[in-house]
Amino acid sequence: MNFADLGLVRVGGVPLFPMSMPAPRPRPQVLEYVGKGKSIVDVGLAQARRPLSPRSHYFELEILDPGEKCYIALGVARKDYPKNRHPGWSRGSVAYHADDGKLFHGSGVGDPFGPRCYKGDVMGCGIMFPRDYGRDSEGDSDDSSEPPEVKVKVRNVMYLEEEEEEEEEEEEEEEDGEDMEQEQEGRKVVVFFTRNGTVVGRREVGVPPGGLFPTVGMLSTGERVKVDLHPLSG
Repeated sequence: MNFADLGLVRVGGVPLFPMSMPAPRPRPQVLEYVGKGKSIVDVGLAQARRPLSPRSHYFELEILDPGEKCYIALGVARKDYPKNRHPGWSRGSVAYHADDGKLFHGSGVGDPFGPRCYKGDVMGCGIMFPRDYGRDSEGDSDDSSEPPEVKVKVRNVMYLEEEEEEEEEEEEEEEDGEDMEQEQEGRKVVVFFTRNGTVVGRREVGVPPGGLFPTVGMLSTGERVKVDLHPLSG
């Protein structure tokens, strides 16, 4: 999995406070929710800059601190997903919620799905793409070293570090990926979720315009998670 293909980007206007300089490539990052957490509109949201694809199809988060309520959610969502809504609550998204183990699929009402998640648990989300889905690129190389973490504090809206510089070849690949997702719009894919490496369940979803982007939400004071967009590499 190519780190550069899964950089994360800002989705809102609330400032963050990165505690280290930007890295040449995206790195595992620690997010801490520091918002009010008083109502459902106080959601902190982070979303990847690029959608999941056949060559980068899975990501994870580790719960470092469940905070007061463990209102932590992990899933995929459309590119223009509302910044004040937990993933899974609005159309074009599906997510596994840690506090109650329910699956939310474009609705504020969740379905019984899997076990609840607690401190130390690792939640994962991926897509089972059809064999004929889009065009897979070649020549990917992964960095086998373990890069340092980046700590970030967030309020209502959060975003992860975006790669500052990309080579022209990578930019061309991004454009090709966007074209591919437009071509696949409306197709059905199977989204699956894991807990500590074990598959919890699956859900078939339609691909929205632009594809399905890794998305993380938090909503109670003190929550901290570590997001890894390349857990299968190295």
